[in-house]
Amino acid sequence: MKGIERLSRDLPVLIAGPTGSGKSALAMDLAARDGRLIVNADALQVYDCWRVLSARPSVAEEAALPHALYGHIGRDQDYSVGAWLREVAGLLTRPVVIVGGTGLYFRALTEGLAEIPPIPAAIRTEADALRLSGQVDVMRQALDTATSAKTDLLNPVRVQRAYEVQRATGRGMAAWQADTSAPLLPLCDAQTLVLQPTVPWLDARIARRFSVMLDEGALDEARAALPHWQADRPWARAIGAPELVAHLRGESTLNAARNAAILASRQYAKRQRTWFRTRMTEWTKVIPG
Repeated sequence: MKGIERLSRDLPVLIAGPTGSGKSALAMDLAARDGRLIVNADALQVYDCWRVLSARPSVAEEAALPHALYGHIGRDQDYSVGAWLREVAGLLTRPVVIVGGTGLYFRALTEGLAEIPPIPAAIRTEADALRLSGQVDVMRQALDTATSAKTDLLNPVRVQRAYEVQRATGRGMAAWQADTSAPLLPLCDAQTLVLQPTVPWLDARIARRFSVMLDEGALDEARAALPHWQADRPWARAIGAPELVAHLRGESTLNAARNAAILASRQYAKRQRTWFRTRMTEWTKVIPG
């Protein structure tokens, strides 16, 4: 990125952006310049079963520069925003560049996180059944007014999370968020960048990148995951994984799976762009390319 010399050498640097926008390359440039630790802020790059499909740094890249919180969680382990935040807290004693596409991670880091009790397994099972049977409206209608106003009601995962919290605690998510603790890293104590590429530029990169992923072993990763496949599990949400699993099950050709995965990646990038545009208004906007 042009202008890297103007970025702080002292403050923590946070880099957000949609999938395929060049975040990791910028983070590595900063790490090489300043001796920073590169910290992952992507909810799928934490899983050890996805390197290629989640676009984790390569083995060579991880060996060349210090990285943290990449590929350290097994597919059967529970992981959450709170778990990520606790791990990050132990890394801020040294210069860092925190990079990723998960807006909730950055929001928790810079705005604080509500200390919500764990959700009992029975309630999680109940909510899973409602979502998987297409009854997300039941959960939407159960939310209190304040929580409904603050929840992305078109996102079934967010609706389910709000529903679970309300069922488990008797308090709406909005009430819990009102009691949010002080942020670990306030915006005023960091340099923040959000990459905002043009849509044509990003769409072209996404298409090229998925073809490269196939060349680098994405289908092999999906094949290794096939015996463990549970579409509703967090680790199974890697973009392109459901499409490649469908191909391996004989439900589509590889070319159809490739096209479907590219479309899913572009749709995901659109959701990310909307989040960043509406939730990161105080971050410095950067147009790559």
